[in-house]
Amino acid sequence: MERSITRKPYATDLTDAQWELLAPFIPDVSPNATQETIPRREIVNGILYVLRTGCSWRLTPHDLPNGKTLHHYLRQWKHSGVWETAMTSLRKQTRQAIGREEEPSAVIIDSQSIKTSPVRGIERGFDAGKKIWGRKRHLLVDTQGFVLAVKVHTAGLTDRKSAPLLLAGQKEYFPRVSYLFADRGYTGPLLDWIKEHLGWEPEIVPHEHNDSQSDWVLVNGEPVKIAKPKGGFQVQRKRWVVERTFAWLTRFRRLARDYEGLPSSSEALIQIAAIRLFLTRLAPF
Repeated sequence: MERSITRKPYATDLTDAQWELLAPFIPDVSPNATQETIPRREIVNGILYVLRTGCSWRLTPHDLPNGKTLHHYLRQWKHSGVWETAMTSLRKQTRQAIGREEEPSAVIIDSQSIKTSPVRGIERGFDAGKKIWGRKRHLLVDTQGFVLAVKVHTAGLTDRKSAPLLLAGQKEYFPRVSYLFADRGYTGPLLDWIKEHLGWEPEIVPHEHNDSQSDWVLVNGEPVKIAKPKGGFQVQRKRWVVERTFAWLTRFRRLARDYEGLPSSSEALIQIAAIRLFLTRLAPF
């Protein structure tokens, strides 16, 4: 028997419509349970509270399930593939809702180096390019910015070396994909690896200030090349989409820094954040 909910709602709580979409993926209470159990919806609401507000597990409000309980189910459902399965299914529903095919035909890859907190954990390193000590989040997204796959690893690995950690085996999961967009960090032998192992056609998107991105204008009837300004944020074709996805994720304060002891826990929280974004699109009220 699950306890009834009598508390006042938090802004991070799922609505009835959102829970109806997510509930089929959440495991039922074991039939062998002999004690009163915590409602599954409350467990998800508690995890979402920590994810959105950025508080520690032990500081979860008293009217939500205990932080240790929340963390237990976060890890248990991570190991059983609940979060990944829910993210995949809800992404397909979201793509259909906006008139797209369930599976994408083009994808975008990028990484984000993030600082880690001073808690115990593995897989940390120094990103010499970004001057950040911590971990690197590698994302594969579709052209809408929806998360397809995520891999968290040490920031000490360059994009060229770590991309196969994310991409290996993805052809099986995304058979329609034939094109991949990336930045200059993914050049070299990696491009041949992508063609050989995935069969995708990679395209390196140049920066806006490159010659290939300069504008041609007519001056007195003669074509003149005008370089685009280098200052500020420069929108790059297709790649701006994945940058927006990183911005979406870091609005969840628990993801503003990597607080997790295990990279797999960081991946699970990113998947949950993606699930929350999909639910908001599918059932905004």
